[in-house]
Amino acid sequence: MPSFAQDVKETLVVAGPRTPESLELDYPSTEAVQEARKNVYERLLAYEMVKNEDGVMVENFDKLVGALAESWEVSPDRTSITFKLRPAKSHAGNTLTADDVMWTFKRGWDLKATFYWYMHQMLKIQDFDTAFQKIDDMTVKVQLPGPSPLIERLWVNSDLGIIDATEVKKHLTDADPVGQTWLSTNTASYSPYKVTTYTPGREIVYEANDDYYRGAPKLKKVIFREIPNSSNRVAALQAGSIDVAEWLLPRELDLLSKAPKVKVEKVFGNYIHRIDLNNTIEPFTNPKVRQALNYLVPRDQIGKAIYFGTARQTKSPVSEIYPGYTDEFFAYSEDVEKAKALLTEAGLAEGFKTELGYRTGDEIEEQIAVILKTAFARAGIDVQLNKLPSSTLVERYSKGTIPMYFLRDMAIVPDAAYVTNLWLNSASMVDFSRFKNEEVDKLIDKNLTATDEAARLADMKRVQELVVENAPWVFLFNPGYQLALRDNIKGYSWYTPNGNAWFDFHKE
Repeated sequence: MPSFAQDVKETLVVAGPRTPESLELDYPSTEAVQEARKNVYERLLAYEMVKNEDGVMVENFDKLVGALAESWEVSPDRTSITFKLRPAKSHAGNTLTADDVMWTFKRGWDLKATFYWYMHQMLKIQDFDTAFQKIDDMTVKVQLPGPSPLIERLWVNSDLGIIDATEVKKHLTDADPVGQTWLSTNTASYSPYKVTTYTPGREIVYEANDDYYRGAPKLKKVIFREIPNSSNRVAALQAGSIDVAEWLLPRELDLLSKAPKVKVEKVFGNYIHRIDLNNTIEPFTNPKVRQALNYLVPRDQIGKAIYFGTARQTKSPVSEIYPGYTDEFFAYSEDVEKAKALLTEAGLAEGFKTELGYRTGDEIEEQIAVILKTAFARAGIDVQLNKLPSSTLVERYSKGTIPMYFLRDMAIVPDAAYVTNLWLNSASMVDFSRFKNEEVDKLIDKNLTATDEAARLADMKRVQELVVENAPWVFLFNPGYQLALRDNIKGYSWYTPNGNAWFDFHKE
């Protein structure tokens, strides 16, 4: 085969609304960040992949398999896990050892960000030296202070990827002793791809790690282009100038499903799309105000006009495909008079003014925002719509300086206690709504260490009841995860982070 034809067959061109804001493991998760992280960091464990009823490869939550850990052992009392590493090479040609794992762990612990939160908040680890131990060159042990039901499956999380410490150490400086600056724009791991070009706002280029432990990727290069307007992504896909188009509008997906040489793949998955209300900013300190907003949402209108009937209403803080999910407590129908009565009880009979933030380039959020502005106005609520760059919006909600904003997110670990702890425990670093309920906190904390699964599910049912009643969010929809592709692209698969795994794809 001529080299040009081979290059075309081994190169995938993808377009989406935005490039990742950072490549750093400890950067707050966004959809673009999660997709990059899925491809440029490898985890210790993974789920077995199986075909669903539509023939799509998805994760089987009932069976763990090794990733960078060739094998692992959990103590009978579920207080420790020991990982035996497999032979693996990084993009730089360095061989994985326990020193890389320990350096990654120590870096994450010292940064007091994502890794620290998982270890401290989820696994209750208090001291690094007593918890993490190098047994030998290929073995690492993690010792918890008590039992955890998540001691195995937490390590499937792509936020807990392992760094090639040998490579990163070449780029450390006195001002940047753990490589945050370098790793925000570069990658060093044992994953199928590395990033060779990173131009935020324009393009990111992934190149294959031919020494990847699962085998050399079939796609040698993946070029991701930022094309904010979805209609332009549609046109590029139909013209054949790109192979994959992410985050298209439902009406565009409907059109493309009937178009020649194009196909649309979909999995409902675990997304929860909502409006976070900052529960510490007036008037959202009052649950009656938060409830009123939920009664004002015209869900039928949004479902038909925006999603063409393809989305599912979000009726719980727990993803509907996860064990323990229930929607029995969700009572928010469209009821303007009920909303007005609640606002009157809150002393806001005349309504109030507020701000709603959404991301530049997210046309679905913009369309929903316009509908909600009109819907909320029926009860005297004057909403200023504020379209912001994704990085600016992340900064504002991370710092708690915006009262209302869209958040489309997913909890990666399929466990109700994990999910609710992530977003709704007041001790969580990603409780961006600043929700605080003592009973919710107590029940979540209890079930991060409890191992009686029936009792855990009963407690998580109560948590869902309390959260829905207290309405820290405006509950919207699970839009599912869709992808439009040229019909010669094979290998569409789904993982809980909802980011494409380019290793699975190939061209025919």
